[in-house]
Amino acid sequence: MSQPLAKILLIDSNVFFAKRLGDALKNEGMEVTHATQSAYALTMLEWDTPAAILCATNLREMNAFELPRIVHSDHKTSQIPIIALGEGGDHALMAAFRAGCDDYVDRKLGPEHIAAHVRTFLKSHEEGFQPTQMLGGSDTALSGNLSHLDLLGVMQMLAHSRQSGALHVNAGELDGVMFFDNGDISHAEAGERIGDDAVTEIVKRTNGIENGVYKFVPGATARTRTVLRSATELMLDALRELDESATLLEGEI
Repeated sequence: MSQPLAKILLIDSNVFFAKRLGDALKNEGMEVTHATQSAYALTMLEWDTPAAILCATNLREMNAFELPRIVHSDHKTSQIPIIALGEGGDHALMAAFRAGCDDYVDRKLGPEHIAAHVRTFLKSHEEGFQPTQMLGGSDTALSGNLSHLDLLGVMQMLAHSRQSGALHVNAGELDGVMFFDNGDISHAEAGERIGDDAVTEIVKRTNGIENGVYKFVPGATARTRTVLRSATELMLDALRELDESATLLEGEI
């Protein structure tokens, strides 16, 4: 007996794009329901619960950034993951994260790429993220270049999938490491900085760069705990400091 198709609720006002994306999602083995407005889509959740909601960030009323507080506040729908379908930009992923979305994908990448991303997200959401699933050959760790996936995206992925291990980051003069324990950062080092300060330093130093690399080694553990705040708080603090620095520079010009 074949497994039922995963249901995706696609909310996007661009009917032409939604048709192409819907076809791509179906080609990846998913069942798709399309709505042009979030208000109408929400009425369908209880009697036709989807495996995930893929919602545009550019809707005039109730876009992807506003959905989480509504969907996740109701115990009947709180477990439905929300994937933001955005327009790109340096802080797009973090904006989605701040709003409570479970994932983010850039619509400029095209329907086929988005559909593959959604399929990978569902696999991770249902089975738990396995680093070896994302690599070929005999590789045993998740690794890559920061020009392909920013560090915030990597950290978010590890946190959401509740991974344990060490995330090593090398970018320019930065040589840092963050240890994850069941999705929480337990210890971090970056030069002379340790703990919370090291996490914010790593995030700030890797923001928007394209010449860094990362490697996650599953199962690696730290002997001590130095990070006391949540990963979300630390990432938001780092981005806030970057925004404040940019504002000061603009004021001096």
